Amino acid sequence: MMTSAEIRDKFLQFFASKGHQIVASSSLVPHADPTLLFTNAGMNQFKDVFLGFDKRPYLRATTAQKCVRAGGKHNDLENVGYTARHHTFFEMLGNFSFGDYFKLDAIRYAWELLVEVYGLPAERLWVTVYAEDDEAYEIWTREIGVPAGRVVRIGDNKGARYASDNFWMMGDTGPCGPCTEIFYDHGEGIPGGPPGSPDEEGDRYIEIWNNVFMQFNRDEAGVMHPLPKPSVDTGMGLERTAAVLQHVHSNYEIDLFVRLIAAAARETSSADLDSPSLRVLADHIRACAFLISDGVIPGNEGRGYVLRRIIRRAIRHGYKLGARAAFFHRMLPDLVVEMGAAYPELARNEARVSEVLRQEEGRFFETIEHGMSILEGELAAMQGGSATVFNGNTAFKLHDTFGFPLDLTADVCRERGVSVDVAAFDAAMAHQKEQARAAGKFRMAAALDYQGPATTFHGYEATEFNGKVLALYRDGSPVEQLREGELGVIVLDETPFYAESGGQVGDRGLLQGGQGIFAVEDTQKIQATVFGHQGVVRTGLISVGEQVSARVDGLARARTVRNHSATHLMHKALREVLGGHVQQKGSLVDAEKTRFDFAHNAPMSADEIRRVETIVNHEILANAAAEARIMPIEEAQRSGAMMLFGEKYGDEVRVLTIGSSKELCGGVHVRRSGDIGLFKIVAETGVAAGVRRVEAVTGDTALALVQQQQAMLADAAAAFKVPLAEVPVKLAQVLDNVRSLERDLARLKAKLASAQGDELLAQAVEVKGSRVVAALMDGADVNALRSTIDKLRDKLQSAAVVLASTNDGKVTLVAGVTADLTGRVKAGELVNMVARQLGGKGGGRADMAQAGGNDVAGVPMALASVRAWVEQRL
Repeated sequence: MMTSAEIRDKFLQFFASKGHQIVASSSLVPHADPTLLFTNAGMNQFKDVFLGFDKRPYLRATTAQKCVRAGGKHNDLENVGYTARHHTFFEMLGNFSFGDYFKLDAIRYAWELLVEVYGLPAERLWVTVYAEDDEAYEIWTREIGVPAGRVVRIGDNKGARYASDNFWMMGDTGPCGPCTEIFYDHGEGIPGGPPGSPDEEGDRYIEIWNNVFMQFNRDEAGVMHPLPKPSVDTGMGLERTAAVLQHVHSNYEIDLFVRLIAAAARETSSADLDSPSLRVLADHIRACAFLISDGVIPGNEGRGYVLRRIIRRAIRHGYKLGARAAFFHRMLPDLVVEMGAAYPELARNEARVSEVLRQEEGRFFETIEHGMSILEGELAAMQGGSATVFNGNTAFKLHDTFGFPLDLTADVCRERGVSVDVAAFDAAMAHQKEQARAAGKFRMAAALDYQGPATTFHGYEATEFNGKVLALYRDGSPVEQLREGELGVIVLDETPFYAESGGQVGDRGLLQGGQGIFAVEDTQKIQATVFGHQGVVRTGLISVGEQVSARVDGLARARTVRNHSATHLMHKALREVLGGHVQQKGSLVDAEKTRFDFAHNAPMSADEIRRVETIVNHEILANAAAEARIMPIEEAQRSGAMMLFGEKYGDEVRVLTIGSSKELCGGVHVRRSGDIGLFKIVAETGVAAGVRRVEAVTGDTALALVQQQQAMLADAAAAFKVPLAEVPVKLAQVLDNVRSLERDLARLKAKLASAQGDELLAQAVEVKGSRVVAALMDGADVNALRSTIDKLRDKLQSAAVVLASTNDGKVTLVAGVTADLTGRVKAGELVNMVARQLGGKGGGRADMAQAGGNDVAGVPMALASVRAWVEQRL
């Protein structure tokens, strides 16, 4: 039997023997194409080649491309685990011709590989061609010799020419052309008819290969113009082909999945290897591992949200099989053994992928039990009734409170024959978003109804410029004048003030007219191209129609642009030091600092921080010129400029190059990297699951920080009476002495507590055959109280004990109960009873609990109540 690995290798080597360049799989994150959520086809990485925007040193290529279809238009998630061939992650084997060979060779190659290399019986192969593609039909029937009865013409089946499944279009306009597909007939024992028949949706005839012939260019009028160099784009699903070659009907029965299903069964202690849940786990570990390896981090939006949905769907199926703690990440080594040789990045990133999965599992397992109980309770209440639609508001509660994505709830409901009221869910989601917007920070410019011309921005070249006042607003309403002391917003026709966007804060400064001065405290965008200058009239008045001199705060601007340019260099350095998975998740650049959030699943080490600082400061010392160019989006993609998924880019973009960094950015920057002066990271923290935050300073701010730290070090050296270089050694010695003294103190406290414990034995009173101790141990800390209670319980064997200690006006209480009494006397209830009398509260386990209070004077009386309380319960 041919293994999946052998099928993949034979495909690549076959096309290499036909002059094709073997090209490595591209990332699942299509960085150069922000229109795609994930790489979902083999041709994605060659899109610019087919469009003529890119040239490669080869005209023929072959790939084994990793693909994901789990979000947006291509979303197979809800079917995964329940059908024979749906996956979130799959491998597409492809061969491509860029203006080289065309239909005849593409068809010959496909047939030779399937029949002669893979050994498939020719009589079981069926073919479809586009109804009007006589050339392909003739090749199949005359050149290849496939009987006409097994070559099916697929025509206009959707009411519009060129809308057939066998006619491929990249978009409404652009390259397009007919397809020819190859199907495998699984035999009479499987229901379903041949392609093009009324029963074609059955499982008997399965498509395994698709040849796309890019033959035309479709213009805006719908006219097809022949391409001067037609091309070929093919795809063969590895999993489907493996099922055929391994003589199994379902993809989940091939060797690759058999091993992963066994791993899922092992980690969930499941004996039923036919469980759909095991198939879900086997599929999802592939998608999750490869996505994380390619830099996607679980989150609440975009790619991160899709990944989180897949992980949580997997955890739910594991929970269904009995898993009650993190298990999913333990399947990763099995996947690496299975696919690590073909995709080395999976093995390289194994530790990081495992940690991301483990952390995400831990978070969801904290809430899944409560969420499932609500979900199961609601479904149980529906049984026996006529309702078949799950409450949308409850689905939203599960999403909002317990982290259940809607499709996870729908997945559970579907298993019970119940649908979800999606409209009600969406309404609840919209209501929450509206409330969040209403509660958000008020931005003065956001509510303004401005209908005038756009603002021309001159701030890239200047910090001073003259402009005309086009509109004035006070309290959100248009006015003709703003007077001294009044807050308002001013719109100018031309301005040097930068309006907040792209993480860079808005400029502040002054607008000076003939009759007054307006202090600009912030600049925001009222509309995409209209800037609102927010602030207060400092003197006189400002009127609509007058000319003003607009002057940006030069010092704040200089500091801000230094920080912004340093952010670009830091982003590049972070990717060099931590890996290509680092992606920007947010930023804030102002005059004081740069704050940069990025995808990474672990804290940065001190060495990693130093390496990033070194890289950035080397870029600064190189003093490279910063260059900003406006160019078409396609040219920016080809140039390798960093783009953020989720951002909406126009036909033209601004690309900033500074040093080795190249990113899309509309912000204001230094002229040369040396203008940044000095770069220093001041903080590195975690802000969300898989998201870290770095804060850094530059220029004079960085210099002031270094001088301050140097002064502090000098003060420490003076206090220790040693040279600066010896401060670390002296500090270590002092800490060792402190730790030694703390150990001595702890031993003395333990001896004192032991002695006090012996004294307390004499205070024990008998209550219905057991002993009760309630006493004050002044000066004892909580550890001493707990230790003493343990000794008293051991010696008294059947007892309830409450000990108190006071310090700085606070009372600490600890209660302990022996195991024979916890059924009637619970330590948590006992200590809470005492604490309430002292103005406090507490609780804990039945055998040991802790509380606090603040009524020191009431301690004796509260302790005196213990005996009667215990007696009532014995």
